[in-house]
Amino acid sequence: MDNKKEGSSKPNAQFNILRNDPTKGDGGYGVGSISLENVTPIIIDRETQEVFIDMGALHGRSKVEQKVFFKNVTKEEVEELDPHKYWVIWIALDRNQKGVHYSGAGACEILVATKTKEGSRRIFGYKSMPEHVNSLDKAIKRKFVLDIMDDESKQALKKFLVDFNNEYWEKSPEELKDSL
Repeated sequence: MDNKKEGSSKPNAQFNILRNDPTKGDGGYGVGSISLENVTPIIIDRETQEVFIDMGALHGRSKVEQKVFFKNVTKEEVEELDPHKYWVIWIALDRNQKGVHYSGAGACEILVATKTKEGSRRIFGYKSMPEHVNSLDKAIKRKFVLDIMDDESKQALKKFLVDFNNEYWEKSPEELKDSL
């Protein structure tokens, strides 16, 4: 997938930067709610190591999830259908006195069958919603949980983050740099 606008050397996908704090204000509606304004989903194709931002993942509608049936299917059933494997990495950004930096990251997987089940035309996939929610929660809480990722994918993610904005990378905590 080409993430560049025609005639531009910059990727057209953007990271979300914190705008509003839902816990501030008059104490009325929305206090204590979780803001996803500062979270960006990054997807890594584990076979090709292609890395891209897909904001649709925030609502379970990323490019790799479209037209895939995830209900009532176990991981083992999908693994029998020769799945294509992806990582979804939730990246949180923050701004402090040093500037904007990557402040949290959590990884989880999605499997999408490359074959259909006998007697079915549906494309089946597997993702663990609790795993996705927990990974997103870790990123929002400024933790780095990338240990389930393979080394090749970690290197692809690191290259993507550095290439996207080296200043963000340089200002990021050592915990992120050590985990990649």
